Amino acid sequence: MHGHRAGYYRLALILGAQTAMGPLAIDTYLPALPTITREFATTSGAVQLSLSLYFIGIALGQAIYGPLSDRHGRRPPLFVGLALFVVGSLGCALAPNVGTLIVFRFVQALGGCAPLVIPRAIVRDLFDERDSVTMLSVLMLVMGLAPILAPLVGGQMLQYLGWRSIFWAYVAYGTILLVVVAVALEESLPDSRRTRQPLGAVLQTYGRLLSDWRYMGYVLAGGLVFAGLLAYIAGSPFIFIELYGISPQRFGFYFGSNAIGIIGASQVNRLLVHRYTAREILQAVLWITATASAGLLLGGYSNYAGLTGIIVPLWFFIAMHGIVSPNTTALAMNPYGAVAGSASALLGTIQFGLGAASGALIGAMANGTARPFVSVLAGCGFGAFVLFRLTRTTVTSTAR
Repeated sequence: MHGHRAGYYRLALILGAQTAMGPLAIDTYLPALPTITREFATTSGAVQLSLSLYFIGIALGQAIYGPLSDRHGRRPPLFVGLALFVVGSLGCALAPNVGTLIVFRFVQALGGCAPLVIPRAIVRDLFDERDSVTMLSVLMLVMGLAPILAPLVGGQMLQYLGWRSIFWAYVAYGTILLVVVAVALEESLPDSRRTRQPLGAVLQTYGRLLSDWRYMGYVLAGGLVFAGLLAYIAGSPFIFIELYGISPQRFGFYFGSNAIGIIGASQVNRLLVHRYTAREILQAVLWITATASAGLLLGGYSNYAGLTGIIVPLWFFIAMHGIVSPNTTALAMNPYGAVAGSASALLGTIQFGLGAASGALIGAMANGTARPFVSVLAGCGFGAFVLFRLTRTTVTSTAR
């Protein structure tokens, strides 16, 4: 029993370290953007493009790794992705100009999406729906540490070692993960369960997933809450620092408190899943998300309590991601064990696509107030609530 538990937590640590790569490669790098702009004597928009292309690469690459992992097993595509991440990071560390940085940042994203999509497939290979929720909640704990630590670590590295040291750290991180996967991660998809589909069949699989409203309902509900999280990451520096005058040092405190909310909620979810089904948990939690969305609109449009009127509902909105994400992921992927890689890939592509769109929407709507910020987040929250309710109707009618 002790050995089983030790193996369980070792697996959680390995998979968590992989899924943390995505947040780390975004958040650690953010403090360096102004410095890179000055060093390359370029515009902030050009440097910002390296971040936008990273999101695009993360979204597109997942659609490739999923079918590859269903065909060749989980480990080989993971090796390829990690190696590509290391190469891209090395190119960024040595980049002589912003154009080279942008290109290698995209290469880095194409590799870095493999440790996002494949761990979800591994969880589906090894666990049923209820145990999948538990394991995914553990991963949320590990991932939740990244937004807390990454800006702090990135800022210190930038100050004492220069911005290129951040990318050298990515090289080291990716290399360590390659070694860990080679030594300690067993293949979870036996040869007998692999699907050797031609390209046409892969596209048919994606078509089947896209036409399954239960799958899409869960993916979109979870994806909109995730989109709200990315919109928060994109828009919060303006809201906190520029609009309400919070110092950059205190901003880290607010940013970290919301990340702690995600961690706490994900661990509450581990307890709830032993008493309630994933659907029952979501039914209650998405009410909280919708209520927080209404609070954001009220605070942002009336400014009745200043920053407090935004901070309080924002904390509840962001924290609920720690419960919504593992449950919607488990429910979406549960019927698709035979094509878990493709199901995980499409889920990630859609959710990161929604996240990129939400961040861009805040920028497009910017008018010097908090209204675009709260409007996009509230739209994500209300949309997730409605889509989940529609999914429930579909499940009920199907059962009949």
